Amino acid sequence: MALRRISLRDFVIVDSLELDLETGFTALTGETGAGKSILVDALQLVMGARADAGVVRAGASRTDLAAEFDLGDNLIGWLEDGGFDPGESLLLRRTIDSAGKSRGWINGTPATAAQLRALGARLVDIHGQHAWQNLIAAGSVRGLLDAYAGLDASPVQDAWNAWRTASHAVESARKLQASAREERDRLQWQIAEMATLAPGRDEWEALNEEHTRLGHAQALMDAAQVAAEALDLDESGAHATLARAHEVLAAQEHLEPRFLPISALLKDSLAQVGEAQRELHTYLRRDVLDAQQLQGLDERVSLWISLARRFKRPPEELAQVLQEWRQSLAALDASSDLETLERQESANRSVYEAAAKKLTRKRTKAAPLLSSAVTELLQLLGMAGGKFSVSLTASAQPGSRGLEDIDFLVAGHANQELRPIGKVASGGELSRIALAVAVTTSTLGGANTLIFDEVDSGVGGVVAHTVGQLMQRLGKERQVLAVTHLAQVAACANHHLVVSKARDSDSVASTVCLVTRTARTAEIARMLGGGKQSTASLLHANEILASAGSL
Repeated sequence: MALRRISLRDFVIVDSLELDLETGFTALTGETGAGKSILVDALQLVMGARADAGVVRAGASRTDLAAEFDLGDNLIGWLEDGGFDPGESLLLRRTIDSAGKSRGWINGTPATAAQLRALGARLVDIHGQHAWQNLIAAGSVRGLLDAYAGLDASPVQDAWNAWRTASHAVESARKLQASAREERDRLQWQIAEMATLAPGRDEWEALNEEHTRLGHAQALMDAAQVAAEALDLDESGAHATLARAHEVLAAQEHLEPRFLPISALLKDSLAQVGEAQRELHTYLRRDVLDAQQLQGLDERVSLWISLARRFKRPPEELAQVLQEWRQSLAALDASSDLETLERQESANRSVYEAAAKKLTRKRTKAAPLLSSAVTELLQLLGMAGGKFSVSLTASAQPGSRGLEDIDFLVAGHANQELRPIGKVASGGELSRIALAVAVTTSTLGGANTLIFDEVDSGVGGVVAHTVGQLMQRLGKERQVLAVTHLAQVAACANHHLVVSKARDSDSVASTVCLVTRTARTAEIARMLGGGKQSTASLLHANEILASAGSL
């Protein structure tokens, strides 16, 4: 999963750059202000870091960044689960426009910044020049120890969350107990009152319609009676009149064909009038007024309105109100089962304590191993007699991350007492400690590409050569890219890239190129001579390269 290529276009002060990278240890050097960290910054953006319009080169509409990696078998499942085509290699791409809007892709498929970050964490591990700040942050300290030991703290986090949820339920139930009886009595009374009505959902509208109809029953019967009489079969009724008209025309159909359709219409009308007569007589055969039914409806409507006024709710909502009261009563009964809740809380606490104690045992076993590994590196980094210790102390209260507080302690030399790393005053010591921790823990992560961005700040001389050897050693197992200002570190690299800045009348642009042989010797000499190349600095550069095995 090594990083094979970086492509930059219109990024900060880079016009266009295509850079191929090799495995092993690669040093990246250049004069101050040339933009040595520009590749690191670009890579972080490709891997989902927060973007803004300031990274777009002046005068350009957008910046286009891409990084190509070898595809490891362990990433195929992740890509397929995310809907990305694994392909033959892994290409991450991101664009940022002059308005600060960004877009990302993984193997040509659109990806979110979160997806780029998740994938990037599996590919690259970056250690910055302020890495020592992580050594005084509780979360970072804990994470470094757990990563070194290969521990998964998520079961403890899950058990903690379950315990806290159960504890909150018990606490709430205890608070409710004092007022639960009064609340229960109130709900039961309200439910009993509403149960006398037993309102049905959507019943109110139908009830009003039926009540209105029965309230006008006499008028309806009178209307039906008048209509029936108008259609009756006596000489003056509509039916008899239509019958005569039909009879007269039908008798003349043989003489006047135009009477045929008119006669047919009259015949249809006679059939419809007959049907209307039958329906009206059926209607009139009912009781003229169902007084008992109307009384029942009057009483139900009155009760409905009375309950609506009493509980200050619209009549159409009474059925829903009754359901809500019953649900509240059920919830109250459930929450009042304090004994059950306390048993659950106790069980969840036991699960948490078992998981947390198991994690503590593993951390306790790993702590001296990490302490010893970092202490050993400190001797090589110019802190002879210095000690590094991972301290585990019982927390005042259990927490989501376990039962202990974890601190990094350090002693700068043999006669110094171990103290919290945050109280170490020397910036050089802090940098060397951070470098030792980074080197120790970097070999354990899943990322195959390690980037060290000026982590050698504050060291020099023999220590600088040791830092270079450490990078070289790491490069045998991982791909290492180190941004450095130290000639001794750069001399140990398998590959050497130089960043340079060119200025014309309109703009400034950075470029990156691979240097070998004479050009590399000249760059090492420049680093040794503070920018001035001399015969002595060239000789010294050759000596350093020879001692590092790079000639």
